[in-house]
Amino acid sequence: MINWQNHKSELKILGIYGLLGAIAILTLFPLLWLISTSLKSPTENILQSPPQLLPSQPTLDNFSSVWQSLPFAQYLYNSTLVAVLTVILNLLFCALAAYPLARLSFPGRDWIFIGIVSTIMIPFQIVMIPLYILTVQIGLRNTYLGMIFPSLASAFGIFLLRQAFMSVPKEIEEAARMDGSSELGLWWYIMLPAIRPALVTLAIFVFIGSWSDFLWPLIIIQDENLYTLPLGVAKLAGTFSLDWRLVAAGSVISIAPVLVLFLFLQRYIVPTETGSGVKG
Repeated sequence: MINWQNHKSELKILGIYGLLGAIAILTLFPLLWLISTSLKSPTENILQSPPQLLPSQPTLDNFSSVWQSLPFAQYLYNSTLVAVLTVILNLLFCALAAYPLARLSFPGRDWIFIGIVSTIMIPFQIVMIPLYILTVQIGLRNTYLGMIFPSLASAFGIFLLRQAFMSVPKEIEEAARMDGSSELGLWWYIMLPAIRPALVTLAIFVFIGSWSDFLWPLIIIQDENLYTLPLGVAKLAGTFSLDWRLVAAGSVISIAPVLVLFLFLQRYIVPTETGSGVKG
């Protein structure tokens, strides 16, 4: 006898996976098209109709041309340095700000938190001019620190880490205090390891935001030796009179480190086991 209930369940699961697969293909199609364009030879028409996804004569010459014609190694170094320092400083300052807002009691704590979160609604373009004036006045124009300055802390980061700190069981905090732990030691040795998934999540968001940032480096940097990869890719358009193969190759070079970072860090975005030993 055929079990129609099991068949309906299997068809439902198959339909869900089919829908998710279709969404994944639509999401990945621009990336696949970018890679395909970067591998096409000059003899191929990248604007033909109907479009051809697979290159008929794949070549890596576009990557070598980009790498040799512009100092992409320097751009890569600049982007890496700025992104890594931004992640480290952002995690440090956001964690320092989020901890007292989550675990300590003091007058006006909730209002301070509301004020910080409210700044998320303010577009960057509104604060860009006063931020630029401040950055120039303190002598950070044409410096790595000048590119990092607006991202030293973020309202989103403080919000995310505050919620993570609040999820840590109080029993762990009380046990650490009974063992004589200082407030700073409690924050460093107990709380930060307990919210590792949130820290990794924030690190990925901050890294991607810093790595792909175009507007602020364009404003604050005039020295081409300090250009980041987004500025270098934009320069490609002018250097080669908008050769889309070379622009695509430069774009692939610029996004490859982000993909590698995500593949490396995604295994750390898992629930922490810190609270597993605490029973209610």
